[in-house]
Formats: sequence, C-alpha cells, structure tokens
Amino acid sequence: MAVVKSSLSEENLKLVGEALQGALVDLVDLSLVAKQVHWNIVGPRFRSVHLQLDEVVATARQHSDTVAERASAIGVTPDGRAGTVAATSAIGTVPNGWIKDADAVQIMVDALGAVVTRMRERVEATDKPDPVTQDVLIQVAGDLEKHAWMFQAESA
Repeated sequence: MAVVKSSLSEENLKLVGEALQGALVDLVDLSLVAKQVHWNIVGPRFRSVHLQLDEVVATARQHSDTVAERASAIGVTPDGRAGTVAATSAIGTVPNGWIKDADAVQIMVDALGAVVTRMRERVEATDKPDPVTQDVLIQVAGDLEKHAWMFQAESA
C-alpha cells in the first residue's frame, strides 16, 4: 500500500529507495558501534577519544533521521529495526569487553571507512534519478569523511 505518492518513476524510486535504506542502516549501526566503543574504551587517550565518539554518534543520529525522512517523503518506508541493521550493515562487529584506546580508534577508522565508501557509491547512484536525495547523501558523506579524517589522524 503506497500512502505517499512519489514524483519519481518506479525504476528511479527503487534505486533511490535502496540507496536511502542502505544509508539509514549504515548510519544507525555507526551510531551503535560508536556508542558501544564509547562505553568500553580504556587507556591514556580515554577522554579525548570518548568525547570524539559522542560527536560521531550525534552526527550519525542526526543524519539517520534526515535520511529516513527523505525516504518517507518520496514514498519509501524506512526500516531501522535491529534485525535489519544487523543483517545489512557494512560495519564489522565490535569486540566484547574493554577496548584499548588505540584499538577503539582503529575500529572507528574501519567503520567510518566502510560507511564512507558505501555512501560515496550511493551519491554516484542517485546523481541522475534524484539530485535531491543525492544532495542529502553528499552532506552525509562530507560529515562522515570529516570524522574519518579525525580518527585517522588519531591513529597516525
């Protein structure tokens, strides 16, 4: 049942909907991974990395809402349920227990790298079918690349 009518063709709606759904899943998982690391980080750089992780969580949560609302606006129902996120996210699992600060930084470098790679693919895929969605994804990619840069600088 389509409650919201889209101005996109069926073909473009499918492509854009998949891009938005993938972005949503990656953003929800990124916020969960960053929070898990945030709660379990230990080591001499605890405070600075701990605070940096909260910035990633805030960015991911803000953008996940924007992405989900964009999907709804074009008639695609967003799915951020735990099972969906677990089954389709690009991010690897976080180890259980305490996480050394250097390991925490590497986890975030890897997670952000995976999400940014997929986000850039989505930016490219939405270029022609929906420049409005592409604009949303460009903003997401830019903000995540900034976080990726900062964590990479931490690991240098």
